[in-house]
Amino acid sequence: MTSLPNSLEEAITQAQQATQAAIADGLTRLQVELNFPELKPLPVAQQFVGAFEDMGTELRVFFADPGSAALARRDWGDKPYSLRGIGELKAVIQPEEKLFLFVAPSSIEVEKVEELCTEAGDRPCVLLNPRLEDVATIGIGYAGRRLRDRFLSTIESCYFMRPLDGAVVYRAYPSPWQVWVERENGFEMVSETPQKPVGDDLDRILMRANGVDPDAPSLVAPRRGILSSLQDFLRALSQ
Repeated sequence: MTSLPNSLEEAITQAQQATQAAIADGLTRLQVELNFPELKPLPVAQQFVGAFEDMGTELRVFFADPGSAALARRDWGDKPYSLRGIGELKAVIQPEEKLFLFVAPSSIEVEKVEELCTEAGDRPCVLLNPRLEDVATIGIGYAGRRLRDRFLSTIESCYFMRPLDGAVVYRAYPSPWQVWVERENGFEMVSETPQKPVGDDLDRILMRANGVDPDAPSLVAPRRGILSSLQDFLRALSQ
């Protein structure tokens, strides 16, 4: 069983391994999410892509916009694979390319991302720290939300880590979804489920983990909040 990482570097290594395992099992639409506050996408992408660089020109990396792609080309140095913005004219899938990485695509790019994934066919596409769930907040409307939801339903979350207040929702393929709760001596896994625990289901898991009967009347579910910083979370892990 994969344990919680002790550093961001270890989390990225776990994400690389989970992605490789999912691809080896034939999955082609994958998602990697490290839900930490103030996490910059380009340095994470640079480290993550290292596990696939030996593919050379068979790898294609897409960014949300041409500016981010230009920054990556500047900061990453010469690479044998293409670094392009999703909407660039040169962002055309080539027959020899076998793996596609999308770095932090947002709701604005969801239609183009879906088109590129469809064009990729049975070649793996990996969405790294996507921001596709904010469609409703940027005015795309009902049709945009339908597009997003349809597209997201085709994607397997192969690595997911989200710190909460005293807990972590975690998944590293092929393991099930897990909930870990902070105890005096570190983090303890309190739940494994085949589906991502959200909303009331997650509340019930956390309440049971804290010795509270979720079926008792007149109880208020525990408040959850993102930890103030990645450093706080990693410090708690290392204790």
